[in-house]
Parts: sequence; structure tokens; C-alpha cells
Amino acid sequence: MEYISNSLQETIKIGENFAKTLSAGDVVLLSGDLGAGKTAFTKGIAKGLGISCEILSPTYAYMNDYNGVLYHYDCYRLTSGEDAEALGLTDYFYGEGISVIEWSENIASVLPKNCKKVTIEKIQENSRKITI
Repeated sequence: MEYISNSLQETIKIGENFAKTLSAGDVVLLSGDLGAGKTAFTKGIAKGLGISCEILSPTYAYMNDYNGVLYHYDCYRLTSGEDAEALGLTDYFYGEGISVIEWSENIASVLPKNCKKVTIEKIQENSRKITI
């Protein structure tokens, strides 16, 4: 499916609707350049999962845990799957929570099979093409 978002709010809404398709243990790979809207999309997923707290990019923490319901990863600073394993990040892939991973290509060697992929492309300043 392909969606066009013309605002931050629309990107969040698309993520919220996408959350309805997810099941316990799903791993979602978000692909897109810096500033494409990956964290905004994750905010929508969180909203769709009933999470009401603020969703922040886990750039410096590598992963934020939202009560075991959502695990939000930012693997931008990792250089290999072994880095993710050494930090214990891969342990969460096989639990009941939903894992959403930004910059997953950096840890591709340790990702589970059957991940769901979402690509976010910047079209214009406020427009994005979201492919699920």
C-alpha cells in the first residue's frame, strides 16, 4: 500500500491505522532519510497501540521501552548486528511487544525473518510517500 501524507498529523494518523494490523511480537523496519518522519510514524503506531505518553527518538538510548507494548529502536549509531546483540537489543524481538526499528539496515544480520517494512520518502517539505 502507498499513502501520501501532507502533514505531520497525517503521518501520525497513517501510523495509527497501521498499528491496527500489528500483532504481538511483530517487528517493523522503518526506512527513510533523516527527517523523513520515522519517529512521527512511530508516534502514530504508539497511539494506535493505546500508548499515551510522549514518544521520543531513542537516538542516544538505542531503544525506548514503552511498558513492554512497544520497543522503539534507533540503530543509526550501531555498525553491526553484533553491536545490537552485545547491547541486548535483539532479546526484545521475540517477546510480546511490537518492535519498531529505525536504521534497521545497520543490524540486518540479526533481524528476524518476516519483518514488516515501511518506507518513508520526503516528497516536499511537508509531504511524504509512505509505502507499507
